[in-house]
Amino acid sequence: MNAVMEARGLGKRYGRRWALADCSLEIPAGRVVGLVGPNGAGKTTLLQLAVGLLAPSAGQITVLGNAPGTQLGKAGFVAQDAPAYANLTISDHLRFGTWTNDGFDLAGAQARIEQLGIDLRQRSGRLSGGQRAQLALTLALAKRPQLLVLDEPVASLDPLARREFLQLLMEAVVEDELSVILSSHLIADLERVCDYLIVLAGSRVQVAGPIDELLALHHRLTGPRPRRGQPLPAGQELITESHTDVQSTLIVRHASPILDPAWSVSDISLEDLVLAYISRNSRGSTQVPHTLKVAS
Repeated sequence: MNAVMEARGLGKRYGRRWALADCSLEIPAGRVVGLVGPNGAGKTTLLQLAVGLLAPSAGQITVLGNAPGTQLGKAGFVAQDAPAYANLTISDHLRFGTWTNDGFDLAGAQARIEQLGIDLRQRSGRLSGGQRAQLALTLALAKRPQLLVLDEPVASLDPLARREFLQLLMEAVVEDELSVILSSHLIADLERVCDYLIVLAGSRVQVAGPIDELLALHHRLTGPRPRRGQPLPAGQELITESHTDVQSTLIVRHASPILDPAWSVSDISLEDLVLAYISRNSRGSTQVPHTLKVAS
């Protein structure tokens, strides 16, 4: 299988408002995908469409080659609030998993819970937020899915709990060769575990691709502020720009080395990349006439 998820013109509308619009994606198998964007960007909507909790208003989506929700045993989902049954013990949750999922790895789930130091007899309502998230992840992994979908599972966790959660996740990725889609506001966490990036803003996909390739294509240009009417450097896509009285800083996307001596070129971080695309969406895309000297 070349792609774990494909979307073409995908959209979800609530009344007159599009929560997700014109989304076209092809997520390759074997990737740990970071899905990032501001609140209201459409991240949760996209993930709920992917697991069959919502029906699209426009376009198409397939997951693992089929319609969402038709292969529940092959896709695991952990929602943002890591829901659990408060009055059931951990053992009750694991037994319930065996009743509702063919091939549920009960022994593996029990071993993970014990490794985390959680008492199997404890009721889930008495778990900490980090323990509840670990329980939800353990239940999802015990299904032995091909695709794991996580909707901001560490948003409310303290740094230690986040690290423990991500460590368990990456151990499972290595052991079970999982594909993962992980939504998060925490770019440092995405940088630690993800190798593929999707930026959503304004209900639309702004950029998507392997993180190393995206970082190689984007750079920061710093140089004297152009005079009024003077064209900015070009030959590439301008993502964002900022200016002082004497200096301009541009984030650009280009595939060839920039040879214009007027501009200092430097690499950008993953956070720079994400914020540039979110900022461009919030301000609106600007096209500037230009000429840039690039290597042939």
